[in-house]
Amino acid sequence: MAANAIDQTRRMLSLVTYLRERPGARVADVARAFGVAEAELISDLDVLPLCGTSFRGGDLLDIDTDGERIWWHNPDDVAAPLRLAADEATALLVAARAVATLPGLRESDRQALLRATAKLEAAAGETAAAGDRLSVTFESEGGVFAEVDRAISERRRLWLRYYSPARDELTEREVDPIRLFALGHTYMEAWCYRSEARRTFRLDRVAEIRILDAAAAPPELELRDLSEGLVQPSADDPEVVIEVGPGGRWVAEYYPHDSAEELPDGGLRITLRTPDPASLKRLALRLGRDGHILAPQELADSAREAARAALEAYEQG
Repeated sequence: MAANAIDQTRRMLSLVTYLRERPGARVADVARAFGVAEAELISDLDVLPLCGTSFRGGDLLDIDTDGERIWWHNPDDVAAPLRLAADEATALLVAARAVATLPGLRESDRQALLRATAKLEAAAGETAAAGDRLSVTFESEGGVFAEVDRAISERRRLWLRYYSPARDELTEREVDPIRLFALGHTYMEAWCYRSEARRTFRLDRVAEIRILDAAAAPPELELRDLSEGLVQPSADDPEVVIEVGPGGRWVAEYYPHDSAEELPDGGLRITLRTPDPASLKRLALRLGRDGHILAPQELADSAREAARAALEAYEQG
């Protein structure tokens, strides 16, 4: 079972102290010390350079790796006592108070956060009073995140009502959550009992969520390497050929593909693979005159029929 988001944060905080005391530490040794795969450690190291002691930049952790050893080039620069500007202290206080209200947060973590907030308020003085006039209300995704994080922590099954844009429908599912991760949006990787397979769910598409009493017991699965992105087609997936004009060249930028052959009119013939070819019907409708599906034939026919039905509905409206 993958660590949840809070456990990952704890690990990364410990990692900073660990690396400060061990210049040039070996990747393999650090991964073994923290009980994670080397790929997961490298992923943490990609995030650490975005962290530091100032929101304005210039004091970020200068940590990098050559794949074998890890180097921290400015440990002394970020070791000085932290001095927060008024706007920084206010932002921290508002964020801390908001996070403390999240449903599903472990009580021990909530209490630790409240103690840290009290210390920050004491140090901030009048700035803390200004922060009292500000508040943050999390949108539904925040509540979904908290429920998923709690389910992962307690190893419990989830019930979802989930919107699938490819089919333009809401579906009900029971899933065993595996991990949370962010790639532009926040996602949950889980074992889906409806599909009887591993699936990825975007949190802002979860219309309703409920933690069930049943214990989560996902199959032992190797975590996917997401360094190449979320969508990683398999060589076994069905092949789809799409022909686009100059106005549809953007498809090659947004969809992973095997090839993009230049056409005389400035368009492209794009060959790609997807486990669910039917999901590309919406792409064909969006392209309109700028492109069409060539193969497989049944998908091309289905896309033309969908376009014809959409046009008829428009004319009748």
